[in-house]
Amino acid sequence: MREITIPIGDDVIRSLKVGDPVALSGVMVTGRDTVHKWLIETFIKQTRPAQGDDLQVYEALKPLLKGGVIYHCGPVVSGLDTKQYKFVAAGPTTSIREEPYQSDVMKHFDIKGVIGKGGMGAKTLKGCQEVPGVYFHAIGGAATFIAQSVTKVLGVYKLDFGVPESLWVIEVKDFPAVVTMDAHGQSLHEVVEEQSGKVLAELLAK
Repeated sequence: MREITIPIGDDVIRSLKVGDPVALSGVMVTGRDTVHKWLIETFIKQTRPAQGDDLQVYEALKPLLKGGVIYHCGPVVSGLDTKQYKFVAAGPTTSIREEPYQSDVMKHFDIKGVIGKGGMGAKTLKGCQEVPGVYFHAIGGAATFIAQSVTKVLGVYKLDFGVPESLWVIEVKDFPAVVTMDAHGQSLHEVVEEQSGKVLAELLAK
């Protein structure tokens, strides 16, 4: 198990290979569909004007995401009334939904790690090579177990998106994951897809 501290340097990212188990410690940010679409439209492609607290949130996010990690997660959070936030469940969300956005978001903010489940496609894999960055696969179905690695909720942005879609800033200790897409163009998901395709073709040929 490789212990990795966030923010992550390029040398560390390039030393990681698919199949490497890791324990992540430091500060990361959660973000799903709404967040990625908002970041692309408002700040990267600028197809919609910034509104309300958009610019303040953007400035706060820049240092958190530089060399940082974004986690595809829609957490279950207690303490919403008192603002004594605590993650009750923090399982990964299926990542392929962010495929249209992820590479551009990684490049814009210099994000080194993306966490989710199920892997991502060719555009994100290319982004991992260019940034450089990696995709960390988190264990699906282990939401409560993963939540135990969240030692503190440091804050939340865009709560108006709804709890699962907000940007939660969390401190983690020994967050378990496996590198399944690396900065060298290797993807375990690509391999699985290719092998599955061959099996399917064989079955259809019978």
